[in-house]
Amino acid sequence: MKFQTYLPCEILAPYIRSLAISESPEYQTYKVLPDTSLVMGIQYKGRLSYVSNDKETLLSTAGITGLMDSHRIFKNAAGTGTVLVYFKETGAAAFFEEPLHELFSESLSLDHFINKSILDVLEDRLSSAESDRQKIDLVENFLISRLRILPKDQLVLSALEFIYQSKGTIRIHELAEKLNISQSPLEKRFRKVVGASPKKFASLVRLNALIKNTENFKSLTNKGYEAGYFDQSHFIRDFKKFTGETPETFFQPKG
Repeated sequence: MKFQTYLPCEILAPYIRSLAISESPEYQTYKVLPDTSLVMGIQYKGRLSYVSNDKETLLSTAGITGLMDSHRIFKNAAGTGTVLVYFKETGAAAFFEEPLHELFSESLSLDHFINKSILDVLEDRLSSAESDRQKIDLVENFLISRLRILPKDQLVLSALEFIYQSKGTIRIHELAEKLNISQSPLEKRFRKVVGASPKKFASLVRLNALIKNTENFKSLTNKGYEAGYFDQSHFIRDFKKFTGETPETFFQPKG
């Protein structure tokens, strides 16, 4: 399997974290954990699907996946190739006019937002591109053509900074107090730009920080406290939804 990442061009750097070429010569089933980025994908060969409640759903060849609070199982056909775009936390709003929270936990075809004839042309060009660099350039040019220069919402940016500083453990009433705003308008502005409520986004940051810290393994109780959970059963339930495994299994030394 090939997975090659690329930094975005200068024009897209404020909005895009990275782009990637993903190719799998064989049929594959794999798990994707929730992250803090919306992801856009365009297949130039093969097809992808995802599995939920034992039901397999074929994905559009050009689609976008919103923020998720649970892991997702994907399957790719043999010989699948995809260009992936990982947006920064507030980046997708510059390309899509729709409120991004409507994408939460959804994987939708791009033709919900973009004329299908435009997408067909892009997919045809990607299929005939002779190199990975050409594929990346095609997708970047497509994104540049859709770019809307919007004023930055400093309130949302400050909220994101506080959330990351606390590793997602900050309480939303505390966040609102720090920003000198009531919770309702904060949540409305945050959801529209980021794609989830501040509380939900903080939980994504909190659990991602937890699973990435595998050094100095602590007891499961301490792991829960570290992530801001004081109810062990609540911690286990959220963790299993997030990773598909119990904390005990996930943090068990491998090998």
